[in-house]
Amino acid sequence: MSYLMPSEFVTKLVDQGEAKVYMGTRDTLIRAFMAGATLALAVIFAITIATQTGNFLIGALLFPVGFVMLYLMGYDLLTGVFTLVPIAWLDKRPGVTLPRMLKCWGLVGLGNLAGALFIAIFGYMNFTMGGTEEINAVGHTMMEVGESRTVGYQEAGLAGWIVLFLRGMFCNWMVSMGVVGAAISTTVSGKIMAMWMPIIVFFYLGFEHSVVNMFLFPIGLMMGAEFTLYQYIMWNEIPTVLGNLVGGLTLVGLVLYTTHVRTQPKKDLS
Repeated sequence: MSYLMPSEFVTKLVDQGEAKVYMGTRDTLIRAFMAGATLALAVIFAITIATQTGNFLIGALLFPVGFVMLYLMGYDLLTGVFTLVPIAWLDKRPGVTLPRMLKCWGLVGLGNLAGALFIAIFGYMNFTMGGTEEINAVGHTMMEVGESRTVGYQEAGLAGWIVLFLRGMFCNWMVSMGVVGAAISTTVSGKIMAMWMPIIVFFYLGFEHSVVNMFLFPIGLMMGAEFTLYQYIMWNEIPTVLGNLVGGLTLVGLVLYTTHVRTQPKKDLS
């Protein structure tokens, strides 16, 4: 697997965070677009498998193929830059300022959204034969997920919003572990293994991923699911994004940076 020690791969992560800020606008948008599209297609793949087999675990086991492909191609997800760019800022890398970090997040989020919507349009056309046929079983599953994860949370009130935030937070704990996994090994097989494991956990447990939701809820609206755009934004996307930010930054980025870069002095045991 050619495993790298944490002190080695965390430094690589800081370097990656710095590189994201210096990347040109065009390249950032293109890579983010492709990341959103690839992940959305993987969602269709996983839900199709789960619907056809009646076993959600099989879909969860195979969903990480999309995450693996997009990271091997060097594409960017909003959840990943939530983790990588702040540690470059904390490390006081030249040029990595708060406004530039926010701009990077905004561009990646915009690109992810565009890519996810591109696949949502394809999915709608595919599931309805261009709007001429009844929605198939996979489409109905997506509609049900959209309804339960907006109206269901809204009905719970403040508790629902808090649960959404926590599910977003724990989601990016696992997803960012997958981002870290891509830096742990110097071999393709090692990277794939390290990325695959935490992504299965997030998907099977139903945690909330902001980019996945940029696809899942718009396609549900296109197919006539019983929730509104307002409910999607207020009762899913906003708390999910905030949870993703806090989870990736605190449970992965800060932990690794603090304990492997800005470590405490060694104890004097003499």
